[in-house]
Amino acid sequence: MGEHDVHRAYKYRFYPTAEQQDVLLRTFGCVRKVYNLALEARSRAWREHQRKVSYAETSSMLTQWKRTDEFSYLTEVSSVPLQQALRHLQSAFNRYFAGRGAYPRFKSRRRSRAAAEYTRSAFTWRNGELTLARMSGPLDVRWSRALPDGAVPSTVTVSRDAAGRWFVSLLVKVTVIPGLQPDNAAVGIDLGLSSLVTLSTAEKVPAPGFGKRDAARLARAQKELSRKQKGSKNQEKARVKVAGIHARIADRRRDFLHKLSTRLVQENQLIAIEDLPVRNLVRNRTMARSISDAAWSELRTMLEYKCAWYGRELVVVDRFFPSTRTCSTCGLVRGALPLAMRTWTCEGCGTLHDRDHNAARNIEAAGLAVSACGGCVRPQRNSSGRAADDEAGRATARAVEVPAPEGQGDVKRRTPGRRSSSRPGSTRCRAVR
Repeated sequence: MGEHDVHRAYKYRFYPTAEQQDVLLRTFGCVRKVYNLALEARSRAWREHQRKVSYAETSSMLTQWKRTDEFSYLTEVSSVPLQQALRHLQSAFNRYFAGRGAYPRFKSRRRSRAAAEYTRSAFTWRNGELTLARMSGPLDVRWSRALPDGAVPSTVTVSRDAAGRWFVSLLVKVTVIPGLQPDNAAVGIDLGLSSLVTLSTAEKVPAPGFGKRDAARLARAQKELSRKQKGSKNQEKARVKVAGIHARIADRRRDFLHKLSTRLVQENQLIAIEDLPVRNLVRNRTMARSISDAAWSELRTMLEYKCAWYGRELVVVDRFFPSTRTCSTCGLVRGALPLAMRTWTCEGCGTLHDRDHNAARNIEAAGLAVSACGGCVRPQRNSSGRAADDEAGRATARAVEVPAPEGQGDVKRRTPGRRSSSRPGSTRCRAVR
């Protein structure tokens, strides 16, 4: 992939004046109110008349709301963030009707993210200074890193987190010139808890466990919060302290994942990763805290967009592929493998396997097979909803070629998707089963 244009968001912290803070807080409240009013109107129209309401109709409703005495305060803030809230609601409904998201929910003053989005008509960018609509002076932004040369923001998003910190995110269009040379290296990644990732190269990256490090500190702060009188100023101070600890944990975790994902993208042309059902796994009460602290989904998201930026290939192997129970040497699929069994010996070839390293090697092999034969890593379904299983797909699945370890021949052939002799079950991915 040669040079190409991408949109990147650069996030900075800023410190508003009292006047700017007042304007932004009122804007956040108006954005939340408009979003909730439009959602109620669209839900009522469908509930009573089975009629879909478009963005244009909600925009007309906004004009009418501003003319009423009840909602006349909507005119005190810039109209652009209010229109953007309606566009965001329209996008949420589009995702819902396409089956890619849940039904939109009402925004809460306490739980929802406080943010407002400004387009080019609602801010001024001049000489490296950013001034928003309805403000007399520029924001006091701490430019921790420089914007790309010649970059002009197309969208500005102002937000405030639970700890009271203010951030501004500038969306710019930049030309990416991949500085990474084409590399034939490939790596398989097995995600875990004791080791955050185990690579097919046998390298293990220990889980940093930032949540565990600050667990005692967080517990003390939460205990102090629970003892404060509800609605008092001391309770608000204690709440901000708890939120600050959570923010510190999230920032450190994000920094670690950025460095790890960047290294993996720089060193490998192909990255294969397993598709874990994190939403289902966190329902396990004994492991939910550790799984959330590991942030597997966030790591996968970083790998996805960084691979797209730099021309690398990311293969997501289906979650039902038996990577742990398959011998990476001979291809034999064993039966049940308890989670406590960290090493196991193959009954076919006698190889002693480390559980995680073996899974990473199988994931790499599956990723290479998908990349080489152009297969897919998601289920192929026909109109009846059943997995498609044509003869060409069966032939591809039966003959997946996996490079053998050094000293054990040139190529090993295996059928990695077969469950076991007692439970033959089908697979969800033709190219890797």
